[in-house]
Amino acid sequence: MSQTVACRPISKGVGEGEALVCRQPIGFNFGVDVPNGVITEHNHQLEGKSFRGKVLLFPHGKGSTGGSYVVYQVACEGTAPAAIINLNTETIIAVGAIMGKIPVVDHLETDPFSIIEDGDWVKVDAIRGTVTVTKKGELPHEAD
Repeated sequence: MSQTVACRPISKGVGEGEALVCRQPIGFNFGVDVPNGVITEHNHQLEGKSFRGKVLLFPHGKGSTGGSYVVYQVACEGTAPAAIINLNTETIIAVGAIMGKIPVVDHLETDPFSIIEDGDWVKVDAIRGTVTVTKKGELPHEAD
């Protein structure tokens, strides 16, 4: 059974995939291996993990504005997340995602950390302003 919640679209588009959940901010500038879509920041919760093709849930970005370009680079390399969900998207993530056409949403009507776990199937519709979560172990629901 899936659950759909409303959200605020930041970067338009639709993306879906397995959830990768992180409660720490992500610094894309100097914290990401672009060719592989892997977090490289030392002692980060996701260090060594790939976000390629996943729906990446994290509170917000951090660091300098160069991170916008890194978000754009992973899109150009084909190693970007399928979509991004933030608690509050700041300019660094928003600019890079818009340039790279990565769907991004924030301000979900329900705390996303309470409804999304690693491995859940998540569809982000940053056109309609919805996030649909299908718990791991259930088949992904088909597109509307």
